[in-house]
Amino acid sequence: MHTFNGKEYPCCTSLTMGVIGGKWKTVILFHLIGRTLRYNELRKEIPMVTERTLSLQLKTLEEDGIIKRKVYTSKPPLKVEYSLTNFGETLIPLIHSISDWGASVVENSTN
Repeated sequence: MHTFNGKEYPCCTSLTMGVIGGKWKTVILFHLIGRTLRYNELRKEIPMVTERTLSLQLKTLEEDGIIKRKVYTSKPPLKVEYSLTNFGETLIPLIHSISDWGASVVENSTN
């Protein structure tokens, strides 16, 4: 058994999928590679995701230490930015591999 953030996983693969699995987490992480985005910018990048789902996925990724949320309260309107943490940046090669695999599937399906 492997434990991460108080949750137990039967193997390392299930731990990885527990952290980045699901329909939107990997997509969110892909869009945060090398840049910081505000919530509305993420919504524009991923228009198919609902606001509720995006908010929940961002919260989960933040709780797992994958992304950081920075809130600027110096003057209205409230500004919130999301970016990868150092820990989250360790996922970049994996995210790129997932993206490359998807691109190869698309390429091979059109031949």
